[in-house]
Amino acid sequence: MSEEHAVSRRSFLAGAAGVAAGVMAGAGPAFGQVNPPFATTRRPLWRDAWAKGIVYGSSVATWQLDPEYTRLYKRESALLWPEDDFLWWRLKPTPTSPLDFTYSDQIVEFAENNGQLIIGGPGLVWDEGFGEGWSDDFLWSMDTKTDRRILFGTLKQTVRRYRGRIRAWVVCNEVTSPEGKNGLRTDVPWYGPLGPGYVAESYHLAHQEDPHAFLLINEFGFETVNQYGDQPGDRRRATLKVVDHLLAEGAPVHGFGIQGHLLADRFADRFHTREYLRFLQEIADRGLKIFITEMDVLDDGLPADRRIRDKMVADVYKRYLDTALQSKDVKVVISFGLSDRYTWLQEDYPRDDGAPRRPLAFDQEMRAKRAFWAIKGAFDDAPHRRPLWVPPRAR
Repeated sequence: MSEEHAVSRRSFLAGAAGVAAGVMAGAGPAFGQVNPPFATTRRPLWRDAWAKGIVYGSSVATWQLDPEYTRLYKRESALLWPEDDFLWWRLKPTPTSPLDFTYSDQIVEFAENNGQLIIGGPGLVWDEGFGEGWSDDFLWSMDTKTDRRILFGTLKQTVRRYRGRIRAWVVCNEVTSPEGKNGLRTDVPWYGPLGPGYVAESYHLAHQEDPHAFLLINEFGFETVNQYGDQPGDRRRATLKVVDHLLAEGAPVHGFGIQGHLLADRFADRFHTREYLRFLQEIADRGLKIFITEMDVLDDGLPADRRIRDKMVADVYKRYLDTALQSKDVKVVISFGLSDRYTWLQEDYPRDDGAPRRPLAFDQEMRAKRAFWAIKGAFDDAPHRRPLWVPPRAR
């Protein structure tokens, strides 16, 4: 992603620490405490998905778990994707800090206590999420020995700690680019000291620490021209080039995560369903299972009027999922949050007109919006597939 995005994301992550302190001090319910579900007769989203062999879940962070959101999250999600609690601003606040698993332990226990699968994300290897304790000067001046110790040491200890408890790991996140070398980004701290081989080595090391874990690569920008101006065809070709190289090297890559960050502006015109389905088939032909990850809708280009905007956002979800779910190799769908109360888009990309972002299935008061019914409808219309996993709550 762009440097502008990286800076704002790091600022957001650092600021979240203060909120987290309040939640962990007792503002929210005890982790793992099972609250009664909402009084409603409709099925939760995870059950609609599971009826078609799809595992549905959402991202969440410990600092977001106020009582209302906790109830909603427990009801709707069969899989947990950690937003912040596995990032280095939590695990390793400074280059010399020992690893701190306080928050990652809590988010894993929360999922286990509520019958949810866990994917370790957003990525064991990523060039964001460091927090204020890491300076750019340090990150970009590490020698090979230091880089290997910090990057691979953190990766190995993290996977080892959760061996057998976390079903899958995003090993590498956002490491490809059309402007890179042979599809691989060179503008990351690891590339200079370690060379391109650091990506394959990361997968081998994760596999050594947990041979039964499902390992993914996670990337973005495949649907339409995105807010950075990236062309989807270029990103598809670059990413497939990297995947082919990893598989040729024998790297244990099992799944492909497609970040479904959808840009609403002229989505119907810009999203080419036939080309997208061809891309999904290209992934499947390489033996990889497909995960839709981090799905939300950036509502730039839409009117401020909530009723109109909600209808148009819902249309984006339905068009996208109706296409993506035609592929039976899509096994998992993960929203990047459930409620507009905690969307990163409001923090990182506020609308120019000041209207609050409304990118998710539920509004700030945890009420289902048109987006919810669009996602539900897409699951209802999807063809059945053989599931990759069975969520504990479905047994």
